[in-house]
Amino acid sequence: MANVQYYDVILKPVVTEKSMDAMAEKKYTFLVHPESNKSMIKEAVEKMFPGTKVASVNTMNNEGKNKRRGNVYGKTAKTKKAIVKLTADSADIEIFQGL
Repeated sequence: MANVQYYDVILKPVVTEKSMDAMAEKKYTFLVHPESNKSMIKEAVEKMFPGTKVASVNTMNNEGKNKRRGNVYGKTAKTKKAIVKLTADSADIEIFQGL
C-alpha cells in the first residue's frame, strides 16, 4: 500500500439528500482514498476536525461503471465511501453547517 497520510485519506464530502438527512444522527459521508482502512479514516477525521470523536466507521467499495464513447468501451474509476458516526458528546463537523 502507498504511504497515505491522514490528510490524503478524506477526499471530499458527499452532499446528497440521504447524507444530509443522516447528519441529524451525527453520521457524515465522505469519499475516501481507495486504499484506506477504517482505522485510518477514524484517525483522519479526528485530526482534521478538532473536537470530534468517532464512534464507528462503515465503508463501501463502489466499482467503476461501464461507459462507452463511440466504439470504445471503458470503465470509470473505482470509489470508496465512508459513513462516519460521531459520539453523542462530540462536536459537529463545521464544513456541513452552511449547507
